[in-house]
Amino acid sequence: MSGGVYGGDEVGALVFDMGSYSVRAGYAGEDCPKADFPTVIGVTLDREDGSTPMETDGEKGKQSGTTYYIDTNQLRVPRESMEVMSPLKNGMSKLFYIRHYNIPAFFLCKSAVLSAFANGRSTGLVLDSGSTHTTAIPVHDGYVLQQGIVKSPLAGDFMSMQCRELFQELGVEIVPPYVIASKDSVREGAPASWKKKEKLPQVTRSWHNYMCNTVIQDFQASVLQVSDSPYDEQVAAQMPTVHYELPNGYNCDFGAERLKIPEGLFDPSNAKARNVLLTFQPCCDHQRWHGLYGSVVVTGGNTLIQGFTDRLNRELSQKTPPSMRLKLIANNTTVERRFSAWIGGSILASLGTFQQMWISKQEYEEGGKQCVDRKCP
Repeated sequence: MSGGVYGGDEVGALVFDMGSYSVRAGYAGEDCPKADFPTVIGVTLDREDGSTPMETDGEKGKQSGTTYYIDTNQLRVPRESMEVMSPLKNGMSKLFYIRHYNIPAFFLCKSAVLSAFANGRSTGLVLDSGSTHTTAIPVHDGYVLQQGIVKSPLAGDFMSMQCRELFQELGVEIVPPYVIASKDSVREGAPASWKKKEKLPQVTRSWHNYMCNTVIQDFQASVLQVSDSPYDEQVAAQMPTVHYELPNGYNCDFGAERLKIPEGLFDPSNAKARNVLLTFQPCCDHQRWHGLYGSVVVTGGNTLIQGFTDRLNRELSQKTPPSMRLKLIANNTTVERRFSAWIGGSILASLGTFQQMWISKQEYEEGGKQCVDRKCP
């Protein structure tokens, strides 16, 4: 098949969306990915005595003595000396897999363009708030306007750090479930009462931190809320509280804290970072500017926080020039919001008109990275 022409209607294309938090994978033409698993992987090596790690469903590496554990269920099993690491370097995976797995053809596309496609737009402003960063990316006629990109580190990981600091201030230890054998019921705000499991394997610091992060992330998804207006301590104190219990039994009602933590996405003054969501200034002509404000696509896991889109719409409306018409495009379902880039890739790869875009194995072997730069702008 190398050197030929490939179209989504002729080939069962696979679509991968490699995010900093998770990987989405599935078949072109389908509504949602077949798989959604963490980007990080578990890695174990042979012990010094030459024995191999416990047999599991993990993928055995071609290098002798190395075992890789992929997917949520595999990662959350405590194993001795298993390190947690990311296979991505600077946000990219190596293209050598094209040769390694004998892939007949491939295509790379920017996630902002695909998110716009998923929402029926070829032009618009894509606001994406994920794990490691929040970005405002202008897209025009299917191409990213590089000079207009705005990026900030205020995102999911930043809020996780703030949640950790909150529990430190409360004097509460984050204990992941794998450590806990049993726990007792305690009154609200009282110290947790629990027993540690016996004969736990000697786990690595990276894996323990990964498991602690899963507890923090569940707290974020369950408790945090974006305020309707800029954070005011007196107003926040009157907001309804949310009760949350940690795996070790510690439980508490959270009030103002649940509004203050995500406020950094809209008011980053205390974080010494720029406000991506509200300070975007299109670096393009007036006509393109109209198209961007008329199609503001909201995507990414953080945008699912309660109250996020309402606050964003209110703030942007106040800053939009009177001559511009602001339209916020935010899908109501979790799947469409989190997987928008993958869905856009699924749509694109299934189009018959896309057949000229594929880069064949032969083209890549002859042209290398220059071929990718030319055909995947």
